[in-house]
Amino acid sequence: MPSLPAAQPPLADPAELIAHPYEVYARLREAGPVHRITGTDGLPAWLVTRYDDVRQAIADPRLSLDKRNAKPGGYHGLALPPALDANLLNMDPPDHTRIRRLVSQAFTPRRIALLREPVRRTADQLLDTMEPHGRADLIASYAAPLPITVICELLGVPPHDRRDFRSWTDTLLAPDPAQPDKAKAAVRSVIGFFTQLISDKRAAPTDDLLSAMIAVRDNQDRLTEDELMSLAFLILFAGYENTVHLIGNATVALLSNPGQLAALRADPGRLPGAVEELARYDGPVPLAIRRFPTEDVTIGGVGIPAGETVLLSLAAAHRDPRRFPDPDRLDVTRDATAHLALGHGIHYCLGAPLARMETEIALAALLDRFPRLALDVKPQELHWRPSMRSRGLLSLPVHF
Repeated sequence: MPSLPAAQPPLADPAELIAHPYEVYARLREAGPVHRITGTDGLPAWLVTRYDDVRQAIADPRLSLDKRNAKPGGYHGLALPPALDANLLNMDPPDHTRIRRLVSQAFTPRRIALLREPVRRTADQLLDTMEPHGRADLIASYAAPLPITVICELLGVPPHDRRDFRSWTDTLLAPDPAQPDKAKAAVRSVIGFFTQLISDKRAAPTDDLLSAMIAVRDNQDRLTEDELMSLAFLILFAGYENTVHLIGNATVALLSNPGQLAALRADPGRLPGAVEELARYDGPVPLAIRRFPTEDVTIGGVGIPAGETVLLSLAAAHRDPRRFPDPDRLDVTRDATAHLALGHGIHYCLGAPLARMETEIALAALLDRFPRLALDVKPQELHWRPSMRSRGLLSLPVHF
């Protein structure tokens, strides 16, 4: 293994990375396939930028998700208690395989197909509420409540218990170093919520995913209590958070590319393929979950020692001209099914069929209802979440 180069400066000015991520990642991608950079936590990490390397690394079993494989002092992620941390995002086989198998039946294409009508009904109800006002924040009024409603129905969260999940997860995704107590309070709130919900479901189970998971835990002993709560948290969080941003980002992309929007309106049958292109063009996850090599590895010709932090840039990979010709152009006719926004290999997103279906229906209902839909601000005036790891809008003002 060659000696390590000194860590380079941070990726970029944080404001530039949030406002212009694809320009920043393009510079890095063309400068080299792998960069030793300083992460936002001040610690060195390795950033992988090119499509072929990222795709291969996502599925490489030598790149562990388990934080115990990080070298001592080499990774400072958000410290979550086991009740929230024992989930698929931090696991390798065989635990990953065991838990994934337990919930895979909840996300089969057949089961998701049964949700299409309820999802469209919910979308129409939200649009009914918006329509008389002529303008709205599309995130708060539509893109957020739609997937929250769907995932709560799937898990079995009663309507009166549907709290402001977004405030908790926003805090956990982008904690403010100046307000550490806020992140701790969010963790306490999440644990308290799920503790009570699981207790209620144990006392009075219903026909929903959480009741089924509790039965697996209590009757078959195939989940620990921490795994049960962590899995419920992950399904709720991942089941709506990324979909919120995919719907919002897709809407902005279409409104900013009127020719592509017109092509989609002229041929709505293109919508399923367009969703794949929109996920590639401006997906909600710029970086895959960090990984830790269990042995010395070579990526893109660069040697990376065991235990180092590896960051896989999906945003850079999706704009790699080696894989996607003219990648900075939105093209709803493009075959973009090779995108990595929903993972790859054993880490392919369990909820991918649900995310695709919700986004397709959300866009179809929105474009059907509002033929004059337009941004209420200039694109450069939109406010994005202040995070490297999550690409999403804080608000989306539109008029119709």
